[in-house]
Amino acid sequence: MISKKITELLNRQVSLESESSNVYLAMASWCEVKGYGGIAAFLYHHSDEERMHMLKLVHFINDRGGHALVPAIGKVKHEYKSANEIFESIYSHEKKVTGEINNLVDQCLKEKDYTTHNFLQWYVSEQIEEESLARTLIDKLNMIGNDKSGMYLFDKECQQMSMAGGGAKK
Repeated sequence: MISKKITELLNRQVSLESESSNVYLAMASWCEVKGYGGIAAFLYHHSDEERMHMLKLVHFINDRGGHALVPAIGKVKHEYKSANEIFESIYSHEKKVTGEINNLVDQCLKEKDYTTHNFLQWYVSEQIEEESLARTLIDKLNMIGNDKSGMYLFDKECQQMSMAGGGAKK
């Protein structure tokens, strides 16, 4: 049986994963209307991925005897100045998610809830990948600068990443 405190923290993570999905969805929509079809596809894919992260938590909570709560959908930012701003926002958001997961892992260790601790290791690894990907894409955008042909190629690369599963392989 899962403790009340861990259930509350896991439900907070469910809410954060839901928010992540909505943030990426709003970003994808902005990109799509601005002509960045490849970046939009990449972000739509990540929105779906974040929703799956949320569902994984929901099932875990319920399977352990807790009660997963479906979060309300809050308003998210839907206007951006540039693709650079989007990826900077993504990186900032992913660091926030990492911090929350680390706090959750810490609480599991304090409560000696090794089952949840073990379950969360997948999220720990996932966050390493998410932050690394965001940093890599920001670095590429910084190299491109204001070069329109470079931005065209970046958009195409994002399209390819979305078709390959959403992440850049180093």
